[in-house]
Amino acid sequence: MYHQYFDTPKGFPKPYVHIAADDKGVTSLYFVDEKTVLEVKNDITKQCVKELRGYFTGKRTEFSVPLNPAGTEFQQRVWSQLCKIPFGEVRSYKQLSLALGSVNYCRAVGMANSRNPISLIVPCHRVIGHDGKLVGYTGGLNIKSWLLEHEKA
Repeated sequence: MYHQYFDTPKGFPKPYVHIAADDKGVTSLYFVDEKTVLEVKNDITKQCVKELRGYFTGKRTEFSVPLNPAGTEFQQRVWSQLCKIPFGEVRSYKQLSLALGSVNYCRAVGMANSRNPISLIVPCHRVIGHDGKLVGYTGGLNIKSWLLEHEKA
């Protein structure tokens, strides 16, 4: 397993992004307060840092770094659907459920969202409540709000 940190821009709610990867792709990406593991980089973590830099400076709206998240078949389907939400746009849990084939999937979609191990790149922050309100984000609503505001610019 490889690990690398990215220093977030001034004003972002957390100082670092922790990236973990294997030889196939990024396995996790989380916002953290401190560096807790030794950095052992590979080409994938380096590419991820480069793409994060582009995202935070407003030069990148899509990510191309390979991903390799662990999850159930349903979670993988949800995460794949999340990746289809364009930069600067949002979808409700109901809209995602319908895209996956049933309006009854809302709760399951919410659970899959909460277990997304690759925050930001798999853009679960772009999912909102049916009433347009910001709801449920593992990183905290302050980060979700910051990311959505950043993507409006």
